[in-house]
Amino acid sequence: MKKLFRITIKCLKIALAVLVLLIITVLIYMRHPLFGKKPSGKRLELIRQSPHYKDGQFQNIHNTPQLSEGYSMGGVLYDFMFKKRLRLRPIDSLPSVKTNLLALAPEQDVLVWFGHSSYFIQTGGKRFLTDPVFSGSASPLPGGTKAFKGADIYTVDEFPAIDYLFISHDHYDHLDYKTMLALKGKVGKVICGLGVGEHLERWGYAPDQIIETDWWQDVELGGGFVVHTAPTRHFSGRTFSRNNTLWQSYVLQTPAMKIYIGGDSGYDTHFAEIGKKFGPIDFAILENGQYDLAWRYIHMQPEEVLQAAKDLKAKRLLPVHSSKFTLGNHPWDEPLQRLKAIADMPLATPMIGQLVDLRNDKQVFKEWWKGVN
Repeated sequence: MKKLFRITIKCLKIALAVLVLLIITVLIYMRHPLFGKKPSGKRLELIRQSPHYKDGQFQNIHNTPQLSEGYSMGGVLYDFMFKKRLRLRPIDSLPSVKTNLLALAPEQDVLVWFGHSSYFIQTGGKRFLTDPVFSGSASPLPGGTKAFKGADIYTVDEFPAIDYLFISHDHYDHLDYKTMLALKGKVGKVICGLGVGEHLERWGYAPDQIIETDWWQDVELGGGFVVHTAPTRHFSGRTFSRNNTLWQSYVLQTPAMKIYIGGDSGYDTHFAEIGKKFGPIDFAILENGQYDLAWRYIHMQPEEVLQAAKDLKAKRLLPVHSSKFTLGNHPWDEPLQRLKAIADMPLATPMIGQLVDLRNDKQVFKEWWKGVN
């Protein structure tokens, strides 16, 4: 009996030592700059003045639970670990087109999608880039959330100088540390939500490169270009702290058109409000993928994506947030299939890297996801 007791005590000591070592390792790793930095000083003072900041956090317009009614974190984790999920990643390499971005004529008004929520826009002689993730991963953990084969064909070296970089929010699949470091010398200005600039400054971006905004602000870019900032229904955070930076969307108003840059969002009344203020929208870019009924308040189902586009008074829709990373529980190609089946408005569904003509709402796209295993 005494021998069993000694063995038990020894095992407990070993387990405690392993736990302490694991905690120390995590704490050391969490000091890595990829996790960014909490807003502080004058930036935090400015955040506290925002009408959307309350009780130490930014708030959505309406109550937004992380999980829908009837779901629990334990149940979601159990399903994630043990429930059989089919076709979350393609076996085949995704078809793509390699457009030479450096050779684009300045007068071309085009968009190039890179999978998930990263895309390049050239219009009116200015170049814009949104939520760039070109490191091959959307996770802070080594080896986590890898890009699909064929979905990561571009490198930062293949980009021209970017006039304005839009960041919708600070999640890892939208604000990528390695990509931001590589882009630093190519970016003129970064437009982002309140607090996100703290991450950027830690990564070496100069304060005068960063334009931090609250919802419903106008940013004059000159030459007839204006950016209108607007809400989304989502959340933020790169560590265990939540909602200390602001998530948002943008209406890019050029001399010739209005482009909605949607970021991540659950469906809510803000789409109709944006449509009322700034519609009609010529080209709307909305998230369509990585959804689940368990988190329907923070990510839209495809049917809601179509309704959001109509609320925006959009003339044309580009669905993004799919075809690069597995972050949801649905088959990888389901978002495009479901939206395509119900779309009653012009839909842009380019392959990764394919040129989208922003002035041609009659442009035809292949259903490239069909036949990809």
